[in-house]
Amino acid sequence: MTLPPEKASELKQIIHDHLRKMDIHGKIRDVLAETVRGEADPGRRPLTEEDFMAALQRRGIVDDVMKDLHFSSVDLSKTEEGTANKPATHFIDKDITQIKKSNINPARRYLYLQVLGGKAFLEHLQEPEPLPGQVCSTFTLYLHFRNQRFRSKPVPCACEPDLQEGFLLEVHRDGSGDSSKMADATTMLSICDPVHMVLIRTDTSGDTTLVSSYFLDWRTVLSAPNGKAGIAVELLGVGSECKVPAGVLNLQLELYPPLSETLTPEIITTQQSLERQKTAEKERLFLVYAKQWWREFLEIRPSHQSKLVKIFAQDENGINRPVCSYVRVLRAGRLLESPRQAARFVSLLALERAPTLGGGAKHEQWCTMMAFLCRNKGDCEDHATLLCSLLLGFGLDAYVCVGTKAKGIPHAWVMTLGTDGSVTFWESLTAHRYLHQPINPDDPPLVPQPKPTHPYRTLGCVFNHRAFLANCQPSDAVELCVFDFGDGSRWKPMSEEALNSVCAPGSITSLPPTPPLCAPTLVPAEASNQLELELRYLVTEHRKDLGLATVWDDHLSYLLSAALAAYELERCTGMSCGNEEFQDAVRRAVPDGHTFKGFPIHFLHRNARRAFATCLRSAFCEEIVCCRGDHVRLAVRVRVFTYPESACAVWIMFACKYRSIL
Repeated sequence: MTLPPEKASELKQIIHDHLRKMDIHGKIRDVLAETVRGEADPGRRPLTEEDFMAALQRRGIVDDVMKDLHFSSVDLSKTEEGTANKPATHFIDKDITQIKKSNINPARRYLYLQVLGGKAFLEHLQEPEPLPGQVCSTFTLYLHFRNQRFRSKPVPCACEPDLQEGFLLEVHRDGSGDSSKMADATTMLSICDPVHMVLIRTDTSGDTTLVSSYFLDWRTVLSAPNGKAGIAVELLGVGSECKVPAGVLNLQLELYPPLSETLTPEIITTQQSLERQKTAEKERLFLVYAKQWWREFLEIRPSHQSKLVKIFAQDENGINRPVCSYVRVLRAGRLLESPRQAARFVSLLALERAPTLGGGAKHEQWCTMMAFLCRNKGDCEDHATLLCSLLLGFGLDAYVCVGTKAKGIPHAWVMTLGTDGSVTFWESLTAHRYLHQPINPDDPPLVPQPKPTHPYRTLGCVFNHRAFLANCQPSDAVELCVFDFGDGSRWKPMSEEALNSVCAPGSITSLPPTPPLCAPTLVPAEASNQLELELRYLVTEHRKDLGLATVWDDHLSYLLSAALAAYELERCTGMSCGNEEFQDAVRRAVPDGHTFKGFPIHFLHRNARRAFATCLRSAFCEEIVCCRGDHVRLAVRVRVFTYPESACAVWIMFACKYRSIL
């Protein structure tokens, strides 16, 4: 393989830096001196190069060099424009004191981020030391950097959690044809993307809590003389506790390969200061514009003061950001196949209001997308912004709607506009879709009007990543809304240029980057089998307590799969199919004179005991599980359907057949 001159020089520099780091010259001198002393016999032949190489091999030095200096097989003969932009490998070391150079592209620059443990997590000061094999609450650290995502191994919660991890982050340019070039110090100084670190606590029941969301400016390592910088990061709480320290993480940053020339700390602080000033000025100008826009909106009609026109929203760190910045064009690659499947995926992320201390009004918190995905649950606004981002990625004209539903409860949902003028509402919490049919208030009383099928009552504003429009129609009732956004008498828009100045990707440094979706790690068949075995055990034990024997019908259990698959397909597509075949198969499996009963139920978790306890609250399910009679045969079937971000739809069906007694 022939290398271009610039690639050969880069490779030589990497090997030279690595050998210098191993102090290979010192080791060779030691072996040479030892060999000369050992062979200093006047009667022996002179030392040859082969003798010296044999001595090096006996000491294991050659093996050490070859073992450590290991690169993945990459075609370096490609031109810079033709080199593929390979994603970084998720990287966890067993020994974090040194980097294992596996799957490293020698033409790229890497940031090696080591987590060397935590301390001062005072909330867990009294946490008992877990016994071996004991289930306990755990901490998991998630990272996002320039389209790369990582997660640590879960460790037991403690005042000083044993978070010991190493992550290899690839630092590359964004320009076309530049991604294969090794980033130099100047290039990396201009990369202001932070490392987003999210710490999640998972309790013994599998429930997750967002502990902290932190943005790390990693560029201090550019001034480190040896390419290594140790820092202690103070993590703050979230929501109402965003000013309270949650704990400290000890980190070490290392560039690989090391920079030949480092920057001075003054250059880095000057760059950071200029970025902050530029961001602050843009945010100030947008705030001035937003205030003027709001005054104009109130002049249209005084009643607009009470409309739900949401221009800014607080994130988990208590920072006010324009709502348009929470929406992005998000493409899911091959993880999601259609807009309706995207809606199904979002609906599987659990609903949970932002926690508050004490009573009072609802505490509103719009999470950054990374925090929402890592936590796997959030409020209706988090669901709506994620669904809108995915629908935009599928090429739809999508908007987040802010308004109210029944009893005046504030709510957020998604709307899409068709090219034919049709308006469809998407409920992000359930994946239900509703076709909007407006009512004309000027029609005579005898003209029949459509009854709304959706649960929404009023609408204050709509927005996406590049548009914000406030509803200035005489009535904000959804059924009376006309969605002609070009009509200035009905909708007051914000300037797209003003929105882009603070909401477009890369416009300001305080804007959190959008993470890519992660593929599911769960194997559906294994998860389904495990949960089904656990439920069989629980049913058997429950019936034993009642003095009942349990006989399982494996064939009937298998037949239930078709029904569960049909239920999930209906949730994804809105169309019912396959139920006729299931009913026909059950009729064949149940003999004459026997009765069949089935009870399907849907969950978002895989905890068998929680699921079984919930099922027994249904009188119909309890009747099946506790069935008494002649020739009673029981069946249970579980189907786990996996989606991105570890979201899963769990369908369980209990059934029984028994001889009917007249």
